[in-house]
Amino acid sequence: MNEEVSMSSPVAVLGGGSFGTVVANMVAEKGLEVRLWMRNAEAVERINRERENSRYVPGYHLADSLRATNNLEEALQGVTVVFIAIPSSAFRQVLRQAKPWLQPQQMLVSTTKGIEAGTFSLMSQILAEEIPAARIGVLSGPNLAKEVARHELTGSVIASQDEELRATIQGLLHSRYFRVYASSDTYGVELGGTLKNIYAIASGMSAAFGMGENTKSMLLTRSLAEMSRFAVSLGANPLTFLGLAGVGDLIVTCMSPLSRNYRVGYALGQGKSLQEAVEALGEVAEGVNTLKLVKEKAEEMGVYMPLVSGLYQVVFNAAPVDEIARRMMMNEQNSDVEFVLPRD
Repeated sequence: MNEEVSMSSPVAVLGGGSFGTVVANMVAEKGLEVRLWMRNAEAVERINRERENSRYVPGYHLADSLRATNNLEEALQGVTVVFIAIPSSAFRQVLRQAKPWLQPQQMLVSTTKGIEAGTFSLMSQILAEEIPAARIGVLSGPNLAKEVARHELTGSVIASQDEELRATIQGLLHSRYFRVYASSDTYGVELGGTLKNIYAIASGMSAAFGMGENTKSMLLTRSLAEMSRFAVSLGANPLTFLGLAGVGDLIVTCMSPLSRNYRVGYALGQGKSLQEAVEALGEVAEGVNTLKLVKEKAEEMGVYMPLVSGLYQVVFNAAPVDEIARRMMMNEQNSDVEFVLPRD
């Protein structure tokens, strides 16, 4: 694979949050024209004037070839690659707005880690439904935007059935500090990035309560077993969860105060209500919505997820936080590594 990709056409990024901004700027740092679409006209004008997204990534200088716009037609005209970094709750709506200017065979790459309420659709599934002719990929992994903005060494995963798309995105994003690995398990990579947000909330709560390292280690590994069990029941490859999009993303999200879902959990552990915790964050924490949806889906499918059940009671029903610990210690003792021994 070539380390750099030769592209003459501009690149579009839909969504001007922290990760959307960072992805746009990584491409723009190579001298490529990048259009960053945002809804807010004032934010667009400020970014173009100050060369900084002060709300989401303060102090991060934006390359000259990056230009923000609130006009979808302007953002999408003549582009080959479109990164979509829109929260899951608005993902389909924005995609439908963009439809008139999306062309067949464009490469559409989702960076959103979430599930659509009502349909339980992942973002790749929404892309396939709304834009059937598109070439679809998913970018996921342990990618805290603020660390990428500081050019700290980072690995990510591009998942797609389309080999050319995988190679294009690898070349487009590869740099001295950002490395992209490939996978054909789009569903597994996407589920890994989505499900870990749930367990980051639990991890933040455990940190607020001062739980020991033994407890944190058990929580992390049982979380991995639980999320992989659920994902495999939906058709994912269990080996995907041994990589960056599985255990890698789980570790960084559950161990870092930079993680939005961790911070929500920490606030809950300090006694704040869910509304107070989310308002204090000031950004979307996908794990809150994902927790509710996964709990319902697991019950519907009969998938054993004691951590999700316990966390749901704490977050939505204000149950005592030791509910999670009680469920962990009192539930059935089965195999250590998921899929090694049969589960009755």
